[in-house]
Amino acid sequence: MGFVIGIVLGVASGFGLIMALVYYGNIRAKRRADLAATVAAFSRMTVQDARKLLTPEEYPPWVIFPQMEKLKWLNSQLEKLWPYINEAASELIKSSVEPVLEQYRPVILASMTFKKLTLGTVAPQFTGICIIDSDPGEIIMEMEVQWDGNPNIVLDVKTHVGVALPIQVKNIGFTGLFRIIFKPLVDEFPCFGAVSYSLRKKKDLDFTLKVIGGDMSIVPGLSDSIDNMIRDAIEDSITWPVRKIIPIIPGDYSDLELKPRGILEVKLVQAKDLSNKDLIGKSDPFASLFIRPLRNRTKKSKTINNQLNPIWNETFDFVVEDPSTQHLTLRVYDDEGLQPPQLIGCAHIPINVLEPGKVKIEWLTLVKDLEVQRDTKYRGQVNLELLYCPFGTENQILNPFSSNVPLTNVERVLKDTTDDDVSDIERKTSEKKHEVILRGVLSVTVVSAENLPVMDLTGKSDPYVVVSMKKAGTKVKTRVLNETLNPVWNQTFDFVVEDALHELLIFEVYDHDTIGKNYMGRYIMTLTRVLLEGDLYDVFDLDGTKSGRLALNLKWTPQPIMRDV
Repeated sequence: MGFVIGIVLGVASGFGLIMALVYYGNIRAKRRADLAATVAAFSRMTVQDARKLLTPEEYPPWVIFPQMEKLKWLNSQLEKLWPYINEAASELIKSSVEPVLEQYRPVILASMTFKKLTLGTVAPQFTGICIIDSDPGEIIMEMEVQWDGNPNIVLDVKTHVGVALPIQVKNIGFTGLFRIIFKPLVDEFPCFGAVSYSLRKKKDLDFTLKVIGGDMSIVPGLSDSIDNMIRDAIEDSITWPVRKIIPIIPGDYSDLELKPRGILEVKLVQAKDLSNKDLIGKSDPFASLFIRPLRNRTKKSKTINNQLNPIWNETFDFVVEDPSTQHLTLRVYDDEGLQPPQLIGCAHIPINVLEPGKVKIEWLTLVKDLEVQRDTKYRGQVNLELLYCPFGTENQILNPFSSNVPLTNVERVLKDTTDDDVSDIERKTSEKKHEVILRGVLSVTVVSAENLPVMDLTGKSDPYVVVSMKKAGTKVKTRVLNETLNPVWNQTFDFVVEDALHELLIFEVYDHDTIGKNYMGRYIMTLTRVLLEGDLYDVFDLDGTKSGRLALNLKWTPQPIMRDV
């Protein structure tokens, strides 16, 4: 009996186990099928679908949506067509590039032409493409190109002393982003009237120069001159916002040409805590500023000798052609006299962050390289005041310093100046904008200071403030307050100001001693804020000290006088 019960239980258990295995096998199969269907669905998803499903905060940090789409198909076709493109394009490039190089020919050379030009056997590679949001009447795309080519380029160079040198350009490596604009869009084939192209961004350009059968040192400075000439020609002739226009359908496409869009006025005020590049003494800093890195459009400040906290107080004007993409670049160097200057640091600021007609005060932190941010060393800061004035504003933007003078009066001076040199436009603009001399009375109240550094053995200080106007040379000082780190002066000084737009106020705090004085810190300011606000009260951090703040109240009573130019 027990044997029978055992058999029944064994069979029942085995049958139940088989049924359970079948059941769970079906479940696993269904799960695999569902997972396969899900994976297949995900594989069909586009980037746009993924962005609709999840917000950016829900993606892990390693998920990146590239803006550029790959172009393997185009590269494979380009490799096949490259021998024919090389043959057709070489002569075209030679005839079009020679006049450009002639414009930038160094003065040490009498002539320069192409003796030989072929593009070689290695085709460029398109590493990505994207479509840029634009106006309805145009299509803008950007294509990233990489070329490590083997072209055969030989320049026939002649010097003024009659020496002829065949110079080979070799080992070319180039990476850049090209912008192509199809505009205007039309109803007839091929649906656009013209194509514009430009080098939107030059990421890398390397090449070597070699004299065939000779030495580059035959003519001193020859290698650097030709190197700079090639780079300047690329920057000026094809780099955005410069663009080349190819008409497809006959018509007037002058609106696509490069035109000045406005003027950027930059006041280079001061710098602080600059890195010292000299072994003996301090750096001798000067600054160079540009929007386009061309020699005739780069502005240079004066050199301040033996100073890590220089005060320049210089104003420069720059023509802006495309405020949406251009930016102001600043580089600070240590002047080494007869030797090449050493870079202390650089910075830049986009034009599109500036509100037209509004003064923006900026402290820019200097870095070693604007492209690669690996060096985190502190190199100092530079103080700028920026004012962007676009041309052709329907509702005229008033000069923030004088409501009687619209900034767009500049445009009246610049009528029919499309053929003028950019430097002439900048000069005329500067003359027009600077014809307003702001004269008036500036009342400066040195209210108080707080948390000044300890300078005496008693744990206190005997502070006073020297107030000076840099351009006028006027200087006054407050009374000395003994044994305090939080003095309250409430002293007012009136200054007659002849040119408020270009004046600087310097507040220097000292500790009074029986013999001499100890420097505690300073604050430097232009009159921009008080000119705009009329009555200004604020508390300012002192530079050159670990602690200390200065409370000031300034009032401006204007007496504007117009000067004929």
